[in-house]
Amino acid sequence: MKSLKSVCAAQAGCHNPRGEDPLIMFKMGVLNCRSTGVLKFTFKYKQKLTDATITMAASASPSSSLLSSRSAIKTTSLSSLRWRLPVTVSLPRHQRHRASQVFVVVSMDAKPTVLVAEKLGQAGLDLLKDFANVDCSYNLTPEELCTKISLCDALIVRSGTKVSREVFESSGGRLKVVGRAGVGIDNVDLGAATEHGCLVVNAPTANTVAAAEHGIALLTAMARNVAQADASIKAGKWQRNKYVGVSLVGKTLAVMGFGKVGTEVARRAKGLGMHVIAHDPYAPADRAHAIGVDLVSFDEAISKADFISLHMPLTPATSKIMNDENFAKMKKGVRIVNVARGGVIDEDALVRALDAGIVAQAALDVFTVEPPPKDSKLIQHENVTVTPHLGASTMEAQEGVAIEIAEAVVGALRGELASTAVNAPMVPAEVLTELKPYVTLAEKLGRLAVQLVAGGSGVKSVKVKYASARAPDDLDTRLLRAMVTKGLIEPISSVFVNLVNADFTAKQRGVRISEERVILDGSPESPLESIQVQIANVESRFASAISESGEVTVEGKVKDGIPHLTKVGAFEVDVSLEGNIILCRQVDQPGMIGTVGSILGEENVNVSFMSVGRIAPRKQAVMAIGVDEQPSKSALKRIGEIPAIEEFVFLDL
Repeated sequence: MKSLKSVCAAQAGCHNPRGEDPLIMFKMGVLNCRSTGVLKFTFKYKQKLTDATITMAASASPSSSLLSSRSAIKTTSLSSLRWRLPVTVSLPRHQRHRASQVFVVVSMDAKPTVLVAEKLGQAGLDLLKDFANVDCSYNLTPEELCTKISLCDALIVRSGTKVSREVFESSGGRLKVVGRAGVGIDNVDLGAATEHGCLVVNAPTANTVAAAEHGIALLTAMARNVAQADASIKAGKWQRNKYVGVSLVGKTLAVMGFGKVGTEVARRAKGLGMHVIAHDPYAPADRAHAIGVDLVSFDEAISKADFISLHMPLTPATSKIMNDENFAKMKKGVRIVNVARGGVIDEDALVRALDAGIVAQAALDVFTVEPPPKDSKLIQHENVTVTPHLGASTMEAQEGVAIEIAEAVVGALRGELASTAVNAPMVPAEVLTELKPYVTLAEKLGRLAVQLVAGGSGVKSVKVKYASARAPDDLDTRLLRAMVTKGLIEPISSVFVNLVNADFTAKQRGVRISEERVILDGSPESPLESIQVQIANVESRFASAISESGEVTVEGKVKDGIPHLTKVGAFEVDVSLEGNIILCRQVDQPGMIGTVGSILGEENVNVSFMSVGRIAPRKQAVMAIGVDEQPSKSALKRIGEIPAIEEFVFLDL
């Protein structure tokens, strides 16, 4: 970062900085030693900020050191924000003993920063570099990772880096996405990621075939003693009788975990003439039967198998599931392959089973600790074949994983909905495309509804109604519920809410969100006809927003791909949910549209849409006016003083 371009001593509108230096600083206020250490202000910018960041820091004088993680209080991405940013700055306790000035540093057109903590294919790095600043720092200690993470918007790891709660806490809220270049995510603390609003994405498809091929390679190499025979010959020996193997044809293979990799292993094993059974409590039976595989119970699988191939994720339920008790249930002479996760096997128990002859051989690509200790009895056992976690290590898979995770991370940083997210609603890509305008509608309705609640009312009970001609099984509303939650909570909270932490944040604040579906007749070409948001047991800033049943109610539809507000309380309106909205309850009489429009025109406020919903001619009506900018207080005051207007409210979208 270069020296600061300009310093302003007042909360004035700012200009776009020119020249090479991308920084501009504003002194927003002074906190003295008797203050609470909290400063509230609104950052305003007259042009839309693109890919900018805002950093708030406390210092006695302006300097570029304000951008360091030690002095920074909060860093917020502005890439998705509009022109007004309400900010609350809480001064750290160690800085409250003296007067401190609070500055805001805005870095214009700054790219996000992606930390790549483990080796990634060049094609993936190239994709990242087109969009972001890329920091490739490998073999970081946990302390080094926690130090660097506060300056990063995204983190990409493989299986060797632990992304712990401390990492998310050290990020200070800046970390928006963690990308796991592979399938398993047991090295990422998903609970902490969700609480901190960080999306976790993985690359579940690119290395599927590579992992399955390696599993089959270990299976066949183990059966024919390939590794041991190779070592014997290289040691100058010729021991044909010692390394007699076993045939695969007609043998039973138990695939433990029938996901993507397990399924591909089963296909290949069938081609080798093996009888394949599988255990997976979540796998659909019809998919297994389609490739000639029988789904059985856990105990039946391990007791009938001649070979066992493990493809389970590492969870509390599967940790050390291959233990003394379960080894005792297996056929004597069973052979085990593991290309999944080392922790699913109790390694000490496996050594005992090998020594007892219960397990004839094992072929392992993964271990509880990687790399394993050199003196490990398991590694040194003569009946064990080992490889150093090579499941995804083909040139094609490495390149594919790199591209897949880079695309997922870039998409997440752009605010796009990720189909590979593991701690957010999992929605197929084609469904995401179809729901996109309804996602926007859901958030806007939530934002509108909460702004209609009077200040003293606490939002506790919210109902979301979806009207659709589709069957309930054809409409997954988790994503829409998350966006309604985002709209409800963000305007009244300093918390940044996203798809990841929406449900957690609502529960934390005691907001109960229920859903109801209204089934319509007709053709289900579009996923939804309308979305309605109701907030119960609250008072309203705009009395007309209270429906006949007593809730603050707003309803909307998508028209030509654009979300529209179609109902407020009992009044039908039709206004595009773009910019901001002014709602007026008025006596229905001629000239009202022109009168309000003239006031806005004099203030140079552009009107985008205007709609009037009324009970009956010359009775009460609600006028909804879409405006591109926020009118001045004097303009809003003039609108409120029009005799025929009984109440009005300005709503910021």
